Amino acid sequence: MSAPLLLILGGTTEGYALAEALAECAAPWRVLNSLAGRTENPRLPRGETRIGGFGGVEGLCALLGERGVRAVIDATHPFASTMGWNAAVACASAGVPLLRLERAPWRPQPGDNWVSVADWGEAVAELRQSGARRVLLALGRQELAPFAVLDRIAFVIRLVSAPEPRPAFAQADWIVDRGPFDLAAERTLLDRYSIDTLVCKNSGGTATSAKLEAARERGVRVLMRERPARPSTDTVSTVSEALAWLAGHVSAA
Repeated sequence: MSAPLLLILGGTTEGYALAEALAECAAPWRVLNSLAGRTENPRLPRGETRIGGFGGVEGLCALLGERGVRAVIDATHPFASTMGWNAAVACASAGVPLLRLERAPWRPQPGDNWVSVADWGEAVAELRQSGARRVLLALGRQELAPFAVLDRIAFVIRLVSAPEPRPAFAQADWIVDRGPFDLAAERTLLDRYSIDTLVCKNSGGTATSAKLEAARERGVRVLMRERPARPSTDTVSTVSEALAWLAGHVSAA
């Protein structure tokens, strides 16, 4: 009898680490990784990999049935809320166990000057009201357009790959680079451009957290977009906890 098939909805550090851990420990699971396909030439995780969407809930339900998936771990980005809701509905419909593997969110520390926002419209309004002049946008390329209306602000825009075409900012320096960025580099960036405000998402994790420490040291204000709502499901924050959850489902199979 072949090993049960696990679908990992991945693309995050946690998704890659889980696939690696399952391969290294010879766990009784075959792994099918799913990547959204939004990154050019993505690094491929261990195990079988598919790239691209499912075609909504119906498409995911069809894949679960056609491939005989026995469990799903949603390790997508904390802001990939649509995929999270689709997975919850599809797994409930197909009777497939679902686990959410999600890194813990960042929390403000003593000395931080954070303003929480629910969406980018709220962030734009806050930038207008605050009188910000030099702003670092640490966002994805699909999230920049709302800020282009702010023609009195000099933006520094850092992202993994530049959008084509680029939004028409009145004042912008573009930095195309891939993290992680260490604390020294983040200090240098804030100082070089005299940044007074940082705009980012509450992604959590350590790969991009140095910018928050540098902002705390430099007294830079942070507009933090909080995570969208997720469906209620079993949730863990570490790979070891995910492996324990899987072990329970293997023993029960």
